[in-house]
Amino acid sequence: MQLQARMSTWPADRLAEARAVIADIAHHSDHLIRLARNVLATHGTTDVERKDARVLLVVIDARRSVRAAQRDDQGRAGL
Repeated sequence: MQLQARMSTWPADRLAEARAVIADIAHHSDHLIRLARNVLATHGTTDVERKDARVLLVVIDARRSVRAAQRDDQGRAGL
């Protein structure tokens, strides 16, 4: 019996999905964007793609901080 090497399409499929999430970032949750960003930062095909994915985390964190501050302000307004 001879074993044949089998090429998995998993990495290519995950990269394609991650790119699709990032391309339509306005319609996805921060959690899904973070997952996509992690895939691209780790497995992106170019240095630029990996770097851009790392920078995106800073943007997502900043946006989350603004939302948290807005929620805090709205909570205080009701006091």
